[in-house]
Amino acid sequence: MTELIDVPADMTVKDIIIVKRLKNDYFAEVRLVMRNGQFEAALFLNDKFKPGPPIPQPLDNPSGDLTHWMGVRPSVGLTAEEADRILDEVSSENAINHKRMNQRWGKNDD
Repeated sequence: MTELIDVPADMTVKDIIIVKRLKNDYFAEVRLVMRNGQFEAALFLNDKFKPGPPIPQPLDNPSGDLTHWMGVRPSVGLTAEEADRILDEVSSENAINHKRMNQRWGKNDD
């Protein structure tokens, strides 16, 4: 397995869900990870972890084939097919392992 960079201490990396080559020649990998007691998706650019939501988020203004995004600065656009594959993988792993997905991304605690 490739040496991954900046993986948070509380994250266990499991499998690669998708790999895509970006226009800037970076490789984006979305990996299945265990974090916060649940399975999530995590974005890696050229093997470096990029923080962001635990599952793909819909774009406010979809453009071309891109309907979803992951990662924050930079973010990576995903097609509906890629987003569905990621969501299916995360949901399946959580169901098989009797975990319940609790997504707090973008929600305030007020």
